[in-house]
Amino acid sequence: MSERRLRAPFLLALACALAACAPSSTPPEAASSTDARATPDALSEGWLRIAGTDIPRVARSQQDLPVTVRSDDGVDVTIADTSRTIVGNDDIVMVMDSLGLSDQVFAAPTNAVTDTGRDAQHHFLFNRTTGVEGILSLDGTLFVGNSLRRHGKLAQPLRDAGQTLVIVDELQPIPDKVRKLATVFGHADEGEQLAMQVQQQLDEAARIAGTHTRKPRVIHISATGGGGSPTVGGADTAAAVLIRLAGGINVGDEAKVANYSQLSNEGIVAVEPEVILVSEDDLRVFGGEAGLWEAYPTLKQTPAGLANRVWVMPDTQLKVSSIGGGTGAVALAQALTTLAAELDTAPGA
Repeated sequence: MSERRLRAPFLLALACALAACAPSSTPPEAASSTDARATPDALSEGWLRIAGTDIPRVARSQQDLPVTVRSDDGVDVTIADTSRTIVGNDDIVMVMDSLGLSDQVFAAPTNAVTDTGRDAQHHFLFNRTTGVEGILSLDGTLFVGNSLRRHGKLAQPLRDAGQTLVIVDELQPIPDKVRKLATVFGHADEGEQLAMQVQQQLDEAARIAGTHTRKPRVIHISATGGGGSPTVGGADTAAAVLIRLAGGINVGDEAKVANYSQLSNEGIVAVEPEVILVSEDDLRVFGGEAGLWEAYPTLKQTPAGLANRVWVMPDTQLKVSSIGGGTGAVALAQALTTLAAELDTAPGA
């Protein structure tokens, strides 16, 4: 979109739209979980699946335990047993998968999107009301939190009750997170290998993005990001980081949206997205194509909607800031390169 657009009026109108009514309806729940994974064949005509295929992994090896690590809440923690690990979210699960420790995921949030998380022996509610008693009742050997905001208040009471707990905050670069998590599980050397591979992928995505003739405007929508209501991904989401790195403009940044927030029907039109980006699991929760358009009826009036340009990515590469982010960034950067060229040659460009 040209820099000659009138930004001040645009942002003022957008701010008003944010305060206005939310989309007309909430997304219908899928009738079954059997189609929890969107596949190329299942997508509507004209839609595109974007997914990287090279998720770094290492062969399982002997863990070097016990190990003492510095938790991101500033406490030194000694870890001796990870056999029954309670994970705060899927970003932790994905690193454990890459280390060959999937069988040690003992409990995971109810909204897990990884197969390993969904297959865990126990599940707990993923929100800020997660209680100390509930975590202790799981009888895990280790709790690994991923958020100072969600898990910081739980930390000391759980430690006082005897629960080994470490936090590796999600709001940090993926390679740093991978290194820290691998060290927690007694695999510091393997973590360095994985982190280097992810960094190489992120660097490659940035290189590809640097070749774009323009930055396509991307709106990332979610069925689950705002407590179950349809939302738009804001500047501090994992998806926004991915979009920017891959050479796109995340319209949630311009809207000054924090985390996942609702955007009115008028606001959807105002941001003029050229790509609609949604995760596989969100598409399932929307109820497929019909549910997506029902939740955001004015999306069809945007450049992306008029072109039926909807891209679907795995949750583990779009919404989860973890070891799949590098390969996801490369795939998205490649797709945006192609789109940028198409937009430049389109009539009226």
